[in-house]
Amino acid sequence: MAYKFFYLYLAGGILALIWFIYKLMFLTSPVNFGVVVLYLIPVIILFYLAYKVYHEKKDSEIM
Repeated sequence: MAYKFFYLYLAGGILALIWFIYKLMFLTSPVNFGVVVLYLIPVIILFYLAYKVYHEKKDSEIM
């Protein structure tokens, strides 16, 4: 993965997290587990990709 996508993944993860918190605060219907998981999947994936790209660059600098 290219390091240039690190900031894109990080910004996307932060925006997805803000969207998730907004949906939880202002959701009119009762909160169920399926909805929470549905909104958390993009957050987890984007933060994981940012973590992976960051550590890939850090490991390549060491070698």
